Amino acid sequence: MSNTLGTDTADGRQPQGASGAGDAAKSASPAPPRAAAHRRGRARMRLEIAVLSAPAIITFLAFVIFPVALAAYYGFYQWKGYGDPTDWVGLNNYKLILTDPAFHDVLWHNGLILVLSLVIQGPLAIVLALLLNQRIRGRSTIRVLIFVPYIISEVIVGTGWSLLLQSNGAVNDLLRSIGLGSLETDWIADPDLAIWTLMVIITWKYIGFAVILMLAGLQSIPDEIFEAAQIDGASYWQIQRRITLPLLGPTIRIWAFLSIIGSLQLFDLVYIIWGQYVSGTAGTSTMAIYMLAQGRNAGSYGYGSAVAVVMFLISLVVALLYQRFVLRRDLQGAVTEGTV
Repeated sequence: MSNTLGTDTADGRQPQGASGAGDAAKSASPAPPRAAAHRRGRARMRLEIAVLSAPAIITFLAFVIFPVALAAYYGFYQWKGYGDPTDWVGLNNYKLILTDPAFHDVLWHNGLILVLSLVIQGPLAIVLALLLNQRIRGRSTIRVLIFVPYIISEVIVGTGWSLLLQSNGAVNDLLRSIGLGSLETDWIADPDLAIWTLMVIITWKYIGFAVILMLAGLQSIPDEIFEAAQIDGASYWQIQRRITLPLLGPTIRIWAFLSIIGSLQLFDLVYIIWGQYVSGTAGTSTMAIYMLAQGRNAGSYGYGSAVAVVMFLISLVVALLYQRFVLRRDLQGAVTEGTV
């Protein structure tokens, strides 16, 4: 019996016990070369990430973090914009901002612009995207015409609209020529109309960007889903409500985030059309306009720096809250643990 255990079986195979012991020994033996190669691969990946991200990180630190830190530093002083800041006022600038009724007004204007932008542009962009996603004649031309205002400079847009909307501008001339002279008004200076005039201009300017984003989101939805729904007897509106809109949700949320940040930082169109003085009386002044008027133009750069810090903090808090409660579902799974 001892001889049979040490030899092969009759058909040339090794005994099962011997092969099992060999497999166990192989599985138990470490593989240092593979582990070392894996560690080298991970180190190389980290190095590549560091090298590729370094320019962006340096740029972000130089043009975002450093200016914000410098503005926060100047915000603690009553500084005139030249020389070393020496008149320390501590938190007085920030207290004045938070208690100033004028700042409360511009904060309300920014909030109103934010809400109206979402309410007006969002549904309109979805409807236009659904229309332009169909096979209709002239679809490419319509897409270009909708997107063109977005790429036009804000200076050109503001100057053109300000000329059109003056009391003796083209809009009132058109109303008179078609017999609607009773509708003539001061579209820019009237406090009851100025904010709506601004929203028309903002919608005309930025709706193209929203439509392009929605179209990209629609084209990423497989056609097989719509075909299956049609086979099941779903109507057009049922398909849009139960399939298109839910699948378009990530695109809508990203667009809404960009629109919110843009509304909080709105400056150029308001300054070009209304200026810092008319915007206050017309009800279109924003936090950025307030920062310019109370900071640089008033010769109080320390106060203006404090306003800039407050704007940054408001935008940061809104962005973090939006990411935490709205974008969380889209970010889950985007970064997998253990991949780096």
